Amino acid sequence: MFVPGSRRYSGPAAYLLTPDKWADQRAEFCQLVGNPADPACALAAAEDELGEALGELEEVLAAGDGPVRIDETGDLVISPLTAEDVPAEATALKAELTEMLPFAPIVSLLIELDKRTGYLDCFTHAGGKQARSPQVKRNLIAVLISHSTDLGLTWMADACGISYDVLAWTAEWYVREETLRAANLAIIGYHQRLPLTPVFGTGTLSSSDGQRFPTRGKSITTRALSRYFANEGLSTYTHVTDQHTTYGTKIIVATKREAHYILDEILGNVTDIPITEHATDTHGVTLVNFGLFDLLGLQLSPRIRDLGKITLYRAGSRAQAEADFPHTGPLLTRKLNTDLIAEHYDDLLRLAGSLKFGHATASLLVGKLSASGRQNALAAALKEYGALRRTIYAARYLADPAYRRKISRQLNKGESLHALKRDLLYTHEGTVRARHLEQPTEQAWCLTLVTNCVVAWTTEYYGLAVDSMRATGRRVDDEVLAHISPAHSENINFFGSIDVDIEGELAQLGPTGYRPLRVRDTLF
Repeated sequence: MFVPGSRRYSGPAAYLLTPDKWADQRAEFCQLVGNPADPACALAAAEDELGEALGELEEVLAAGDGPVRIDETGDLVISPLTAEDVPAEATALKAELTEMLPFAPIVSLLIELDKRTGYLDCFTHAGGKQARSPQVKRNLIAVLISHSTDLGLTWMADACGISYDVLAWTAEWYVREETLRAANLAIIGYHQRLPLTPVFGTGTLSSSDGQRFPTRGKSITTRALSRYFANEGLSTYTHVTDQHTTYGTKIIVATKREAHYILDEILGNVTDIPITEHATDTHGVTLVNFGLFDLLGLQLSPRIRDLGKITLYRAGSRAQAEADFPHTGPLLTRKLNTDLIAEHYDDLLRLAGSLKFGHATASLLVGKLSASGRQNALAAALKEYGALRRTIYAARYLADPAYRRKISRQLNKGESLHALKRDLLYTHEGTVRARHLEQPTEQAWCLTLVTNCVVAWTTEYYGLAVDSMRATGRRVDDEVLAHISPAHSENINFFGSIDVDIEGELAQLGPTGYRPLRVRDTLF
C-alpha cells in the first residue's frame, strides 16, 4: 500500500524524474553511463555478453577437474579458493619497513598531516564566522582524537589540559558531517598524489561492508542483535577504495539490510576517485542492485555465499541452451522474460537517471523496489534485468579464479581497515555512547578521518623508506609492495598523555619537513 502525496510512503514511480524532464535528460544520461537508449540494442548486447560468459564457463566445466566442476549428480561444485600466496619477500620487506618508520603519537601525526594538506582549514564555523583564533586547530585536533578514540570530551580535557567548555564549544561550532566530509576529501586527495599509492590499486575498484559496534543507552538507531552484541548496537557502513582509503561512512540500523545503502556513497562520491567496479559480500547482493549498477554504467562484483545454489537464467529455450552449452546449459534453470525488460526499459533508464542526477536517494528506492512484489511492473522488470546481469557475472566469476581472488583481496582490504578502526576506538571497550543519530554520525566520520590520516601518513613514510632503500642500490619491486597494507598502526601510539603543541611538533620535523627514518635494528 502507498500513501499519495507522501515523500516516504509513495509508490516507486513517484520518485522518478517526470516524463518531460526525462525526455530532456535521456540522451545526456545514456552518454554518461554508456548504455543505449534503444531496448533492442541493449538486450542484444546483453545476450551477446551472456553467451560469451557462458562459453567461458563451459570451457572450465568441460575440463572436469578444476575447482569449479560438475559432480556425478549434476550439481555445481565450487571449491574454496586456497589462501593467497603472499611472497616471502613481502613479509620480510614489511618487517624491514616497520623498523625504518619513525614512531609518532597520534596527535603528532594529525599535526604533521595538516601542515602538508591543510585539512583542518576545512572545519568552518557553522555561523559563517571567518576570523579564527590561533588555538582553533589545537582544539580541533583534541576533539578529533576524543571522538575517534571514544575518550569523550570530559576525559580529553583532563588528558590534554584544554578545558571542557572550550572543547565542547569547538565541537558544537566546527565539527559536523559537512566539515568532516570536506576534511576527509582533503586527506584522500593528498593520499592519491603520493608516489606509492598507485602500487596498491588503480582507484577504480572499491568495496563496502558493515562494521558493528555495541552501544550504551537507548537510541532510535540501535537494535538488539545477540549474534554481535550483549545488549544493543549499531552499524557503520563504509566504502573503501583499492588504495586503502575510506570515502564513505554511514550509520545504519544493525538489523537493516546493507544492500539498500551500497549506491548512496558511490553516487554521492565527490572525490576524484573514478569508481567503476564495486565489491561486497553476500549482504550487499540483490537482483535490484545488479540491475541498477549496470544501468548506471557500473559493475557490481560481490562474493556470494553458496553461489552454486543461486538461480541462473537463460535467454532462450532449455533445449537450445543445452545444445549450445552441454555442461553449463542444465544449470540455467529459468528463462528470462526479455519482453518485460524491453517493455519497461525506458522506465529502467529513467529510474537510473533519477539516481544519477540526484533526484532520489538510492537507499530509499532500492529498499522499496527490493520489497515490491511481482505485481509492481517496474520492480519486476528491474529484478528480471538484474537476474540477467547476475547470471553474466556469476559465469565470469566462476570461470576466472584470478578474478575471484581479486574480489577477495579487495574485501580483505576493507577488513584490515575495520581492524585499524577497532584499534583506534579503544576507550570504553569500543562502546559507542552517543545516542542521537547526529552524534554517532559525527563520531563515525571522525573515526574515518583519523583512519585515513593513519593510512596516508604510513603510505608516505613507506614511500620514503622505499626511496631510501633504492638509493642504496636495493631492488624493491612494486609487485612486492602491492602486498603491503598501509592500514598499519605499529608505529603510531594511540595511548598515553596527549599534548597538543602544534609549534613544538612542527619544530621536530626538521628541514625536510619529515621525521627522520630510523636506522634499522636500533630503537632510535
